[in-house]
Amino acid sequence: MYGVNKKFARPGRGPDRSLTLKIPNRAVTGNLAARRAICYFLSMLKTDRAGAGRYSAYEKTISALAADLKSGRATVAGLVRWHLERIRVYDGLLNALITVNPDAMREAQRLDAMLAAGRIAGPLHGIPIVLKDNFNTRDMPTTSGARVFAGLQPKTDAFTVSRLRAAGAIFIAKANLTELAAHGMSVSSLGGQTLNPYDPTRTPGGSSGGTGAAVAANFAVAGTGSDTVNSIRSPASANSLVGLRPTRGLVSRTGIAPSASFQDQAGPIARTVADAALLLKVMAGYDPADAATAVIMNREPPDYTLSLRGDGLRGKKVALLTTNLGDEPEVTAVVRRAAEDMGKLGAEIVEMDVPELHTPLLMRENDVRRWEQKPDLDKYLADLGDAAPVKSMEAYVATGLLTPSIARDMAEKAAEQNPEKNPEYLARLKKNAALRDFVEDMMRGKGLDAFLYPHQTILAARVDDPRGQAGRNGLAASVTGLPAITLPGGFSSPTDSAPLGVPVGIELMGLSFGEESLIHMGHTYELAARHRRAPLSVPDLDFSSVGPPGGP
Repeated sequence: MYGVNKKFARPGRGPDRSLTLKIPNRAVTGNLAARRAICYFLSMLKTDRAGAGRYSAYEKTISALAADLKSGRATVAGLVRWHLERIRVYDGLLNALITVNPDAMREAQRLDAMLAAGRIAGPLHGIPIVLKDNFNTRDMPTTSGARVFAGLQPKTDAFTVSRLRAAGAIFIAKANLTELAAHGMSVSSLGGQTLNPYDPTRTPGGSSGGTGAAVAANFAVAGTGSDTVNSIRSPASANSLVGLRPTRGLVSRTGIAPSASFQDQAGPIARTVADAALLLKVMAGYDPADAATAVIMNREPPDYTLSLRGDGLRGKKVALLTTNLGDEPEVTAVVRRAAEDMGKLGAEIVEMDVPELHTPLLMRENDVRRWEQKPDLDKYLADLGDAAPVKSMEAYVATGLLTPSIARDMAEKAAEQNPEKNPEYLARLKKNAALRDFVEDMMRGKGLDAFLYPHQTILAARVDDPRGQAGRNGLAASVTGLPAITLPGGFSSPTDSAPLGVPVGIELMGLSFGEESLIHMGHTYELAARHRRAPLSVPDLDFSSVGPPGGP
């Protein structure tokens, strides 16, 4: 049985209601018809059907919602109520969220009052955003998916959270994740297993899979993820979304529970490139508390929304990275079709084999998580002060409350002593710096604007696969610190459990601080290809247009 007790704000009345939905595994992962019947039944219980035909935010972009708010076609309270309604009805099936914000309606009313007075907080005014639950929030617990941290209440926001809040975002909820962002299945001791809305037998990617499932299911307009190896881009790939891992140092990590400081990055997960660009614009910036951001100390990050033009592939040179193409026919077909489409949009496509970027090699010789998680987590806990229920990684492991899938890995990392003096760790840091220089020199020497490859060489793993999620290609960007954007590339063949097919994400990796170019190329491809599809398992709650279970 999966189910999390989530506190909800009753519209207009305050945080005095809770809901627990516990659904057996076989009901959650059964055939689509049964799932839709459950969803429809829940919608009848939780939705006033007299309101059918009311305003719907379903699949709308930030710019569309902002226009509706400005014109009066929508209110912030209405947007929040709409998203809370979807969460009430559907999250018992997907298990994407850990905490639903009990103050969301109160914040919506405040922002509506600002609108009525002719004032706008910022470019995200009134937009419901979901936060991965390793981003510190001063008004909600930050659990990292761990039972040990169930009551952990930070005193201050993470740097990026404070920027999003200042821009007017409403944090609708905190999302489930792989506990302490440890791997790609999005299962935790506190939140259980999150399911993929496109195929409930599969993972939604990870570790930011709760964010991915929530954004795909329209529980929020967009969200945040953290990415140490693949963890922004894996959920984007698995949920027909856009995920952007920025250049190391462009976005602060202060106040985000760490996995490995050398590889950690924070970034957006959204349904469109435009929404991801706007979130990146808000999140990016120098933070004195994060030494990595010193590279932009005297630079104002650009306005990434200015890159949203439709000619982004004309004259570009894109290398299809055959090194990491894989051999699953349905995935390679999607990636090769994407390359062809980019060629039709004006790009020169070349095929390249770069053995130095082979993912298994990088995992074996370049990944530094083994040595960094203990000191980084210990510092994070120390910075939390009295709010931290344990004071060290060793103490966390000693509780025995970890989800089994990470217990052995965490115990091994907690046993590492003096990693900053470990010769293998120091050698890997040097190797990664050299690899970044090698890749950038090669790209400039050959006139390359980006590498193209599948984010995952195989489809998203089934939740009961003992091997976990394999075949992910995100490590090249993670260890070099280069930016990468994952885009919806299409779907595998339909099945009973995945009537649209399983989403397949393509990825573009560019030069340092090349986010503008990646956004420009990605937006152009997105407009032409239009591969984003909403999952059928969680339709719009206005059934006047969708029809009853079994309908189209």
